[in-house]
Parts: sequence; C-alpha cells; structure tokens
Amino acid sequence: MSPLSSLTRSLTSLASAETLRRAWSLLRHAPGGGIVMGQLLGNLAPYTGTIRPEVLTLEEGYARVRMRDRRAVRNHLRSVHAIALMNLGEVATGVAMMSALPEGMRGIITHLEMDYLRKARGSITAECRAPVAAAGERHEYDVQADLTDEAGEVVARARARWLIGPATH
Repeated sequence: MSPLSSLTRSLTSLASAETLRRAWSLLRHAPGGGIVMGQLLGNLAPYTGTIRPEVLTLEEGYARVRMRDRRAVRNHLRSVHAIALMNLGEVATGVAMMSALPEGMRGIITHLEMDYLRKARGSITAECRAPVAAAGERHEYDVQADLTDEAGEVVARARARWLIGPATH
C-alpha cells in the first residue's frame, strides 16, 4: 500500500494533529499538493469541499488556505458570496486549530462570526494563527482568520470559537 493511500485511509478524522501534519508533509512539495490536501479536507467535510479549498501553508497553529474565484462561489453581484467567505474562514480556523492539538485531543466549532469589510473579488486567501491547545484539558479557544484578496486587502474577518477536549471513542 502506498504512503498516500495509507494516509488517506487514516484521515477519517482530523482530530489528530499528527495525521494532519503527516498528510501535509507528504503533499506540500508535490505538484498540486495543496489542492489535493484541500480535496482531502473536502472529502472529510463535504460542505467544506464546495469551495474547493487549497492549502498553501500549514504549520503547527498556522494555516493559509485559498479559494479561487469561480462562478459557483459568486453571488448575484459578481463578487464572492458571503457564505463562501464564511466557509473559507471556518476552514482556515479549523485547520490552524487542529494542527495545534496535542495527541488524544479533538475539537469542534461552537461559534462562528464574520465581518464583511468590502466586496470580495478574485481569489481569496484566509490566514489564521491558533494557540497550541493544552493537553488533556477541555477549553475554548477564540481564533481569527483574515481573508484577503489578490491585492492583499482584507475583505472579511472570521472569528471562531473552538471547543477542544479529550477525544473519546
């Protein structure tokens, strides 16, 4: 069995920061690796896949994720739809937070809000830094993702609250 097929099988849950980081270490230098990583995320969370996220950077507690502009993510004003932006914000905060989990911990989003600062056009990139979660403790973490357009202008800001706690089977 190839390392990628083994990894794909083990990605049934992104609660493991180690699995997430292992997937990225295999894909980050591969041609189209960020797109494949986004497809893996989309396969695990189908609604996430509707924006076709592309992982640009993933480090412990840090993520940059891009959504390319296409008709399926636009509104009637020919700008990126508010919910597509919200979806991108959730992906970025989630990947950043999940990459910072100690072994045996998992997370779930409990609150998500978005400030829309200007019309979003073109490819949009979300960037988020999350704290490393405390091992063994149930705790809520507030994280923020800034969504920028191709000119580097912040078009929206997502704030998410993630409840982190011990994984139970």
